[in-house]
Amino acid sequence: MFGLSHDTYLLLDAVVTIIGLIVLITRFKVHPFLALIIAAGFLGLTSGMPVDKIIKAFQDGFGGVLGFVGIILALGTMLGKMMADSGGADQIAQTLVRAFGKEKVQWAMMFAAFLVGIPLFFEIGFVLLIPLVFIVARRTGVSLIKIGIPLLAGLSAVHGLVPPHPGPLLAIGVFGADIGKTILYGLIVALPTAIIAGPLYGSFIAKYIPGNPSQELVDQLASEQPESKTLPSFSITLITVLLPVFLMLLKTFADVALPDGHVIRNWMDMIGHPITALLLALLLSLYTFGHRQGIGSKQILKLLDASLAPTAAIILIIGAGGGFKQMLVTSGVGDVIGHMAVTAQINPILLAWLVAAVIRVATGSATVATITGAGIVVPVVGMIPGVNRELLVLATGAGSLVLSHVNDAGFWLVKQYFNMTVAETFKTWTAMETILSVVALGFIMLLSLVV
Repeated sequence: MFGLSHDTYLLLDAVVTIIGLIVLITRFKVHPFLALIIAAGFLGLTSGMPVDKIIKAFQDGFGGVLGFVGIILALGTMLGKMMADSGGADQIAQTLVRAFGKEKVQWAMMFAAFLVGIPLFFEIGFVLLIPLVFIVARRTGVSLIKIGIPLLAGLSAVHGLVPPHPGPLLAIGVFGADIGKTILYGLIVALPTAIIAGPLYGSFIAKYIPGNPSQELVDQLASEQPESKTLPSFSITLITVLLPVFLMLLKTFADVALPDGHVIRNWMDMIGHPITALLLALLLSLYTFGHRQGIGSKQILKLLDASLAPTAAIILIIGAGGGFKQMLVTSGVGDVIGHMAVTAQINPILLAWLVAAVIRVATGSATVATITGAGIVVPVVGMIPGVNRELLVLATGAGSLVLSHVNDAGFWLVKQYFNMTVAETFKTWTAMETILSVVALGFIMLLSLVV
């Protein structure tokens, strides 16, 4: 078509479609759910797919993603809500602050965010822990930025790199990676990355931008109120929150240590499946965070109902992203990109990071970047032998964190809460996100040498 070879035309079509998707989201403020459906339909029609296959491909992609991720999201959100409302998150944060002391309070904030962030969305974890930043800053006299940046780094690192967060889970589904190995490698990469981007960079930038919190916010969030509520113990909270991670890792170890068909391995495959693991953790939380804390059944029901409402938009965007990914694959675009990557001998890990990074910078959405990037890169897996699928997941997740700027809701959230100018937000939040992304890529490349 237009005098171009079929492969060149498909590639050009994909580029035009992705640019169109970005323009719809950023310039015309079309909801990402609608923008992804429009982009998928456009790609299907212009790539020459039979009309009857376009809708089917989109449905298959939509259902394939949500059949797994939708359930995980619902269970993870419910668990996060139980932890938040019972005071479990407060307990983790307070215990770590006491343990580290005033001198190293920034480290406590990073570790607290890292732990609390495992079952929570970034935005929820942020809103939940931000009062603690103001309280600690008031009590210790330590700079707001020095405490706040480590908190943001801890939350953001697990958000981009550690399942059961939506981004890594999506990429696991697309690449066909092992969830236990991804968690293990994700934790290995995320922790040192969060340390570098959090306490280390936070301490450095706080010398130049100490932070000047709004007095109104300080009065609202850091008021010295007597603590009337008894919090769940630190150990109980930790066991409940980390149970799904432990079960998923146990499944992976059973898969490595035991032969196919072994009865224990079969049972561990079921118990360590993300859906089962999160369900068991949620059921445990109904007791540890619910009945044990004096929260009645009716109140628990209300909490669980309330937790699902905010995730509806995210679930629909993820589903539409799955449909768009499937269109990239079915139209043959993915294969063309795969062949190009093989011919050019680009490292697949670097390719996954670059593609996700470009889409992230353009759209401002880590979720859109992850699922679109994974859809573009997945054909490479079949063409280059020995590609580590788990590391591809992490590379896509790392790319989706880079250079958060004015088109990202997180940018404005941080700016407003920390009472910074746009320039200061770039020097703190944007720089921290970019350090996270680049350092994580470095650790992933190093890990690729040994796994």
